[in-house]
Amino acid sequence: MVVESLAEALNIAAGECPENGIWKIRADRFKTSIQFRTVPYGGFYATLDACKVADYVVFGLSSTVEVDAWGDTLLRTLQAQGLPDVVSVVSVDSSIDAKSRPGILRSLLSFIQYFVPTQTRIFDLQVPSERLNALRALSEGKPEDVRWKEGRSWLLGESTEWEDGILRVTGVVRGSSLSGNRLIHIPDFGDYQISKIVSAPILRQKHNISGMDVEPVVLAEPDPSTADSLISSNNPDDLANDQTWPTEEEMNGVGDNAQAGIPDAVEGTTPKAVRRIPKGMSEYQAAWILDDDEDDDEEDKEKREDEEDRVNAMRQDEDEEMQDLPMNDAQTELDQREKVHFQDLDVEQEEEQLDNWRRRRREEDDDLSFPDEIDTPQDTPARTRFQRYRGMRSFRTSPWDPFENLPRDYARIFQFEDFRRTERGVRRRAEQELGVVEPGVRVTIHLKDVPQEATVVALTLFSLLQHEHKVSTLNFTVQRNTEYEGSVRSKDPLVLCYGPRRLAVNPIYSQHTRGGGKGTNNVHKFERYLRHTSTYVATIYGPVTYGKQSCVLLRETPNQQAPQLVAMGSFLNPDTTRIIAKRIVLTGHPFKVHKKTATVRYMFFNPDDVHYFKPIQLHTKHGRTGHIQESLGTHGYFKAHFDGPINQMDTVCLPLYKRVFPKWSQLWTQTAGASSAAASDMVPSDAMEE
Repeated sequence: MVVESLAEALNIAAGECPENGIWKIRADRFKTSIQFRTVPYGGFYATLDACKVADYVVFGLSSTVEVDAWGDTLLRTLQAQGLPDVVSVVSVDSSIDAKSRPGILRSLLSFIQYFVPTQTRIFDLQVPSERLNALRALSEGKPEDVRWKEGRSWLLGESTEWEDGILRVTGVVRGSSLSGNRLIHIPDFGDYQISKIVSAPILRQKHNISGMDVEPVVLAEPDPSTADSLISSNNPDDLANDQTWPTEEEMNGVGDNAQAGIPDAVEGTTPKAVRRIPKGMSEYQAAWILDDDEDDDEEDKEKREDEEDRVNAMRQDEDEEMQDLPMNDAQTELDQREKVHFQDLDVEQEEEQLDNWRRRRREEDDDLSFPDEIDTPQDTPARTRFQRYRGMRSFRTSPWDPFENLPRDYARIFQFEDFRRTERGVRRRAEQELGVVEPGVRVTIHLKDVPQEATVVALTLFSLLQHEHKVSTLNFTVQRNTEYEGSVRSKDPLVLCYGPRRLAVNPIYSQHTRGGGKGTNNVHKFERYLRHTSTYVATIYGPVTYGKQSCVLLRETPNQQAPQLVAMGSFLNPDTTRIIAKRIVLTGHPFKVHKKTATVRYMFFNPDDVHYFKPIQLHTKHGRTGHIQESLGTHGYFKAHFDGPINQMDTVCLPLYKRVFPKWSQLWTQTAGASSAAASDMVPSDAMEE
């Protein structure tokens, strides 16, 4: 082991060094002590958490074995997450002769500089003097600060105890001062309140015993009036705006509506239908209310629900078969899951998954060649199929009310009037707060209502700032990993890592306007796929965070500790008024052309659809704009007039827009990650519907 080789340079026996845990040694030569957090090879998420709380990261490279795919993914993820100072070493290997080692060291230095450009040398642990130089770099250097940890405190648990829902974690407070009023985040377990913070005895390094024998002193306790609560989202009252039953007077026709009276239609004309507008709704919003509420379901929604039902059914079948299988001591639970997966699929299911995978590949290629273009269905009227869509004269300037027709999830989230001002106020109050524990103090933190499963080895705790437990609409600028070749579609299940958190999310992607511009209406185009070409904005529902936090998007695999790095980026803002508009384009063929006038077919298939979409402006792929003049015949033909001559080789387009929203995110846990990976393994993510 690398740590054992470093300890031998200080004449310390390495027999007590754990493979996965904490080991503290005294370096008298450098008049300091070093605490190592050892992580076994293959522990992906444990390595991410360890690097978040470390001052230095020691990368142990092999002089004979090449870095595999897991190691490459880990290095890229750590690079995107944000690394502290790095010390690279080459493990001891006596099989390499002295003449070959300089060339190997130069090759490994070139490799590690790709991920950590600040590296200037690699320490060869085969040479005793190099071991001392590596220890000197760890002992005498000043570690640089990671930006996302500024103003935060964290703790690496040296020991944990659980009793009656109270988790006691002992360690040294690092970073900033720790307040008892703030919440504590435990990765993979969630946010918890502090019961109290008491002092812990300092350990003597030589004998590993307590340096003082005194009663622990309470250093900080939460103030009930100012302590943060665990309420992360609002609980909307569905009855507050519920439609009440009509009274007997209204049913008998003597209510206010009856007194107002409805004028009779003029004789010989068709009576005009009266549209009932809900109270408080403007004419602009009422213009999009449909007369028939039974046609609200769309084809894509039905396809999505069918796909989800199919995935849940297959997942349930797999769980039932796993329960029937006997446990084998020689196999892990992961091996059992993979074995069930390969035994469960038959020829028909294999063919179905292959067809889904090929169809999604074709859909992605078609979307790249013909962006947003879809075919108008012949068996369903277009006004019914696309009833949730609207036309816009200008994508950047046309008005769009950000508070109209919001989903129920928007009633649960929190909105900040001025997020940057709130952040400045929170950080200022944190610096001025009294009754806090300063960094460098060894304490025992008592956490309330923590499950017993949280008593893991070397537990990491992160203190949250005020309001960081509140859920809002979060936007992240992300760029796809150049090494990932799979298909990434909006609302695909992924794992989002930002700050100390890991969430199971289904993000939606939209265009990122350069220079921070968002137009006069804050409308941004929805993107069906996350591509390699540009930077996109990923939107989710999740707990807010402060600062320029880096983020990583991972895709789970059957091997839970070997996810795939999909994209990386940083936190943008929690803008709840950002409108993400999905665009579809109906296309038609100019059947007959006479200068600026053309007869267009194949866009609609009945005259009622022509009249319904008549107010929307048309455009062609060659840059002409126009409008529908009149319907022709009974097969959906219509006459259109444009601002210039067109030809029959052109294509007439009619764009429609609909606002889309993300799905509610959940805390990522080991169990949830395993089930998600199993589901994505049964049904390829490339085949899942939007």
